[in-house]
Amino acid sequence: MVTVTQPGQRRTPKVAKTNSVAKKAVVAVTGIIMVLYLIAHMIGNLKVFAGRESFNGYSEWIRTIGEPAVPAQTTLTIIRIVLLTVVIAHAWAVISLWRQAKRARPHGYVTKKAVAQSYASRTMRWGGVIVGLFIIYHILDLTMGVANPEGPNGTPYDRLIAGFSNPLITAVYVLALVLLGMHLRHGIWSATQTLGQSNKRRERTVNLFALVFSVVLIGGFLIVPFSVLFGLVG
Repeated sequence: MVTVTQPGQRRTPKVAKTNSVAKKAVVAVTGIIMVLYLIAHMIGNLKVFAGRESFNGYSEWIRTIGEPAVPAQTTLTIIRIVLLTVVIAHAWAVISLWRQAKRARPHGYVTKKAVAQSYASRTMRWGGVIVGLFIIYHILDLTMGVANPEGPNGTPYDRLIAGFSNPLITAVYVLALVLLGMHLRHGIWSATQTLGQSNKRRERTVNLFALVFSVVLIGGFLIVPFSVLFGLVG
């Protein structure tokens, strides 16, 4: 973003700059943690192609990690708490940075010109809100089963098949995953900038990696609902 400001505009205090850097680091680090979780989650989803017993066995294994040293679902509960904390920290930092930027320019700029600003970057915040709402729906649907056609008493495999056999439900997942991919692509690029792992010479490589990684990861998620919808899995 190239901007022309009015003469005498107040410079950003050093404390504010330091806070911004810290918050950007929170966004980057929490984003990396969520990406690692998405990779593991995508790999687990692909076990549906191994059949009902394999997928249900994997789902049960997740709930019993650490037994008999710890009670059932202890490890899973810890993972969920960590993920919830990460998501909240990520959202807090993003919203805080946005509000901080708004306060820094309450009257707007005299001239504003967008430079290499992608659709994903312009809709980063709203895309994050939509993805957040999707996560809640996803938990109610496939994790808890209360929003799933099979109901909460069905097995994880049965809930997955029942949900993605419905074209409307599949369309919701596809839309949310595409938005997630856009959010992820821009997020990876932003994280490399924040953590100092990119520069002008490597910018094209970073952009390409972010695009390819996002397409592969989201493609890994999308192949499951499409396979169910078109009868390749069932």
